[in-house]
Amino acid sequence: MESINLVKGYGKVNPSEDPSSFPNPRAAHKRRLTIALSLTLFLTLLICAFVGAFIHASNSDDHTPSPLSNSADSLKIVCAVTQHPGSCFDSISSLNSTSPKPDPEQFLNLSLQATVRELTNISSLPKTLISKINHPGTVSALKDCISLFDDALSQLNQSAELLNVGTGESTLTVMKVKNMQTWVSAAMTDQDTCLEGLDEMGSPLLGEVKARVQKAKEYMSNTLAILSNMPNLLKKFGISMH
Repeated sequence: MESINLVKGYGKVNPSEDPSSFPNPRAAHKRRLTIALSLTLFLTLLICAFVGAFIHASNSDDHTPSPLSNSADSLKIVCAVTQHPGSCFDSISSLNSTSPKPDPEQFLNLSLQATVRELTNISSLPKTLISKINHPGTVSALKDCISLFDDALSQLNQSAELLNVGTGESTLTVMKVKNMQTWVSAAMTDQDTCLEGLDEMGSPLLGEVKARVQKAKEYMSNTLAILSNMPNLLKKFGISMH
C-alpha cells in the first residue's frame, strides 16, 4: 500500500519548491524604479507650479503699485470723480511736491489751496475793468462782482480753516464735510451771480470776465466733487471718516 502511494507521488514537485512561484527580483526592481520616477516627476511638477504662481504674484505686485504708495496714481483716483480731471490733476500736482501722505484728505486740502490762490489772483479783476470802461450797466455789475468775489474768498477760507487741525484731532468729520460743501457751493454761486449780472446789463466785458474766472470755477467744481465723494474715496484708501 505504501509502495502504491510512492508511485503516485513520483514526479510531482511541491508547489513551495516551484521556482516560478517566487517573485522575480528584476521585475520588482523595475516596478519600484517606475514608482519612484513617477513620484519624483509629480513632485517636480508640483514644485514648479507653486514657484510659477509665486513669481507671477510677485510680478503682479511689482507692476501694480498700490494707490497708497504712489502719489500720482492716488491723485488720478481722486481726480477721476471730478468733471475736470485734467485741471484737478494739474492744479494739485503743482502743490504736491512735498506732500507727506498721498490720500484724499491731503488732495482735498491742496485742491482748496489751489482754488483760493486762483480766486485771489482774479479778485482784483472787477476793479481793474471798472477803470477801463465807460458803460454804466457794466460798472454797476462789476461793483457787485467785487463784493461777490470777496464773499467767495471768505467762504473758501472758512473751508480751509476746517482742515487746519491740531495733533490728535480728526482732519475730516461728516459735519466738516457738510459745512465745506455748503461754503464751496456758495462760492460757486457768487461767481455765477457775477456773470449773470454782467449778462443782464448787456456788458461787452462778459466774455472776458467769463474766460478769466473759468479756471477758478473749475477748481471750485473739483473741490466740491472731491468733498461729495469723500466717503467712498476714503474707503478706497482704507481710511475711515469720524
